Amino acid sequence: MSETELRSQNSSASALLGNEQQQKKKKLPSFLQSVSLKHVKLGYHYLITNALYLLLLPLLAAVCVRLSSSFDSEDLHLLWDALRFNLVTVVIGSAVVVFLLTVYFIKRPRPVYLLDFSCFKPDAGCKCPRERFVRQSVGTGIFTEENLAFQKKILERSGLGQSTYFPEALLTAPPRPCMAEARKEAEMVMFGAIDDLLAKTGVKPKDIGILIVNCSLFNPTPSLSAMVVNHYKLRGNIVSYNLGGMGCSAGLISIDLAKQLLQVHRNSYALVVSMENITLNWYMGNNRSMLVSNCIFRVGGAAIMLTNRRSECRRSKYQLIHTVRTNRGADGRAYGCVFQEEDEAGKVGVALSKDLMAVAGEALKTNITTLGPLVLPMSEQLIFFATLVLRKVFKMKKVVPYIPDFKMAFEHFCIHAGGRAVLDELEKNLQLSEWHMEPSRMTLYRFGNTSSSSLWYELGYTEAKGRMKKGDRTWQIAFGSGFKCNSAMWRALRTIDPATEKETPWSEEIHEFPVHVPRMEAVKA
Repeated sequence: MSETELRSQNSSASALLGNEQQQKKKKLPSFLQSVSLKHVKLGYHYLITNALYLLLLPLLAAVCVRLSSSFDSEDLHLLWDALRFNLVTVVIGSAVVVFLLTVYFIKRPRPVYLLDFSCFKPDAGCKCPRERFVRQSVGTGIFTEENLAFQKKILERSGLGQSTYFPEALLTAPPRPCMAEARKEAEMVMFGAIDDLLAKTGVKPKDIGILIVNCSLFNPTPSLSAMVVNHYKLRGNIVSYNLGGMGCSAGLISIDLAKQLLQVHRNSYALVVSMENITLNWYMGNNRSMLVSNCIFRVGGAAIMLTNRRSECRRSKYQLIHTVRTNRGADGRAYGCVFQEEDEAGKVGVALSKDLMAVAGEALKTNITTLGPLVLPMSEQLIFFATLVLRKVFKMKKVVPYIPDFKMAFEHFCIHAGGRAVLDELEKNLQLSEWHMEPSRMTLYRFGNTSSSSLWYELGYTEAKGRMKKGDRTWQIAFGSGFKCNSAMWRALRTIDPATEKETPWSEEIHEFPVHVPRMEAVKA
């Protein structure tokens, strides 16, 4: 073999290896290949510290049953006679019992109910099919021919349909992104969702004690939460928060924050508003790592009403059971994988790193491993833990990693509709069916990536299909910049009948879904 042929083969092999490595980077890592024992330990620690009182009640009940079964009528008479002549003992014993019961009722976590939620649906004039998006991009005169072709290819592979929405300011010729238009978009989304929610729940604005608004990229002064307070004339002592820069998982961070606040403020309503703003964040440059967000993010928002009032339990839809938050911001690679910065020409955009999928996979594994002990049945936990110990402690690599069956813990899955590739990988890693993934895929197809609010469009889809039954458990999971991955588990308090629900974004067209969306492999072929 000649030296030239040998070099040619070596270069071909190197190119092939490089392509394989690139493909691996674009996929989430296998769920159990690198699970750390410390994450399992964290999950069990969380379970023990938050559910100790649940273990004490059955123990006390068993002791009482045991004592009562060994007593007869004569023993009871003797006990009564002893207590009658020992007033001090009776008083002290009663005081101790009352004290312990008081501590229990004060310290136990207050239940958090989801009264209802509402998702915003823009006017038909804001629909932005692929052809219109391309026309708008061409009309700016900013993007090169190569980057216009790149954006078109992203649109075709993204999993977005032809009925997603874009803000009005970016659909004009020429586009007019400015602060006034960004405020207009924010008001349209927030007030539209809140108006619908207040109409559904009947809650008066003056009764709302907690307000949390999250929007990652648009943070004006006064804040978005102040805009809501001003518009609805909320009360002066309202506890309000405005969360910014926290990415697509900020919606569940807001839910967790509301849960913590509802443990402190009695008999309160908490209004959570999740949204993103596109008007001032459409990237006007030619850095390809920043162009992807232009193609997948769309207009959307949701408003959620939570409460700790026990009187609202009967008419509430869900009870919040668990929230688990994972933050990998201490890792420099994770911190920088979604980064807002200026490009070479000084244009501001959000750059997506090539390490994004790998970082997301690590965060997902940590979060899922922590959540497992809280939700999985004991049979699944024992098999999972046994195989993990055999592989990690005893170094028995021949033992096949066991992936817990999360379908035994949840009936419904709401996975953040960030993109089709992520949904494909999660479906494979968690061994979910097309039925389980349908709400996420159809939300991505119909509304696009609406950032932190996408989970609520997915839950709305599940309800509109008539799938939500009393007692069903739903897992919401989202990830975002920082890098963070967050989960929430809900239990349905009643069966949701779509016929009795007020109009939702899915009501008029739910019969058209699901639609067939080709997988990534088919698109590439």
